[in-house]
Amino acid sequence: MKVLISGGGIGGLTTALCCLHHGHDVTLFEQAQTIGEVGAGLQIPPNAMRIFERLGVADRIAATAFAPEAIETRMGESGTTLFTIPLAAMAVSRWGAPYLHSHRADYIAALLDAVTAQGTGIVQLGSTVSDFRQDDDGVTALLADGRDVQGDVLIGADGIHSALRDQLLGPDQPRFTGNVAWRAVVPIDRLGGDAPAPTACAWMGRGRHAVTYRLRQGRLANFVGVVERTDWQVESWTEQADKQEALLDFAGWHPTITRILQETDGLFRWALFDRPPLSHWTEGRVALLGDAAHPMLPFLAQGAAMAVEDAWALAAELSRPGQTVSDALKAYEARRLPRTAKVQARSRNNAKTFHKRSAMARLATYGPMWLGGRLAPSIVHQRMDWLYGYDEIAIP
Repeated sequence: MKVLISGGGIGGLTTALCCLHHGHDVTLFEQAQTIGEVGAGLQIPPNAMRIFERLGVADRIAATAFAPEAIETRMGESGTTLFTIPLAAMAVSRWGAPYLHSHRADYIAALLDAVTAQGTGIVQLGSTVSDFRQDDDGVTALLADGRDVQGDVLIGADGIHSALRDQLLGPDQPRFTGNVAWRAVVPIDRLGGDAPAPTACAWMGRGRHAVTYRLRQGRLANFVGVVERTDWQVESWTEQADKQEALLDFAGWHPTITRILQETDGLFRWALFDRPPLSHWTEGRVALLGDAAHPMLPFLAQGAAMAVEDAWALAAELSRPGQTVSDALKAYEARRLPRTAKVQARSRNNAKTFHKRSAMARLATYGPMWLGGRLAPSIVHQRMDWLYGYDEIAIP
């Protein structure tokens, strides 16, 4: 089968790998002329790493990543630890694969290398899919440079502002959440004694929270801070920003947080918008995947991982004998929509957990976390089994 993919991010490249793994012919179109040092850190949980292990690319990804020693939650201002739960060995023994942190550029480079190693011409840079047409015999991707490329199926992995989604379903209607996110990456050696611990750490605060972890085998510190604000509503994660504004947002917070903001050379911010689950992701020979199908808030760190799961499910359904392309895409949608809708909802709810303002609400929420972390740490792992222990490959 000839598979056409629009978008060369994590979802698109993983879809290419999964389809190649299942024996399909793949062409991927990416609008950027080069794929370089773009983005910041992200988390690669066991439910995604399990798929990369099957694809034979886990070692490529792990070579530049960092394995956190624990999951940790702390109070943002005082730094008081609510709980610290071992993670590195537990991830493999309990969920079947490691939990890693990676720089987005390293992650994409590993996937791109794995795809291009399987043949020339699979990835076409500087190529934008602007439209499509389809009939009973196939689908044609119409490129902005005037080319028409024929295939059996077209996958829209073109991100949160998906052009293919707009063509299938019309413009979306995102809702501003009232949250603005900050991102920064800083070399660890600049931070001295204020460097973040080698953990996946969430810092709770009044109307705001932060997440810190390490990248590139521990040489970089990654920071994500989310603040409740209504005065800036631009949905672009490449928008550069003023560090003094971020320092005001996190004034009085623990030195680990403020030192990262002081030392960063590049600070980015974007407004967080929420979108309800789509009614459907497919039409005939065209399907959406990843952020194009189910963009989600970052409060479970599962957006990229859901795209990885999508990729395996899509390739598996396209490879079942005896069904049409349209039926295969409908089966993919039915297989993935409940899972991604649940993760979307849990991500949305986490924002409320992280941002408790009143003393009573903070005690009622964070008190049990502190107690559970000391008396029954296994409960934290149990609460994440549905997420990290999920095995898309095992679905018949």
